Amino acid sequence: MAFGGFNDSKHSGPMAEINVTPMVDVMLVLLVIFIITAPLFTHAVKLDLPTAQSTPAPEKPDTVTISINEAGAIYWNDEALGMPALKARMVAGAAKSPQPELHLRADKSTRYDVIAQVMSAAQSSGMSKIGFVTDPAPPAEGK
Repeated sequence: MAFGGFNDSKHSGPMAEINVTPMVDVMLVLLVIFIITAPLFTHAVKLDLPTAQSTPAPEKPDTVTISINEAGAIYWNDEALGMPALKARMVAGAAKSPQPELHLRADKSTRYDVIAQVMSAAQSSGMSKIGFVTDPAPPAEGK
């Protein structure tokens, strides 16, 4: 009487079945462990934190909008100015602490030499924070 063994003459090839019972046992044990330990992670520790005073946040600099229309007229916060008055205001702004930020808005058909003169005036007066304001591009239709 034979009970089975490694020398089975009917099946000469390797065994093609995977025994998943040990893997299922391990996964169930891990599931039970995680179910038991999960509430421990949400436990909050009550603390009586000390109070302290800090220095106030630094003052945010002013923003000056310089607009240039297509004809080349220059505006300082919607007030029309000539180039000498613009330079005088830039010198006064450069002396402030903190320096105001310059937002340069120019019409797309404005000649570049006017924009270059404004940027040169800002640099020569000591203004260091200059940004260009543009309109956002429309979203691409293919995306």
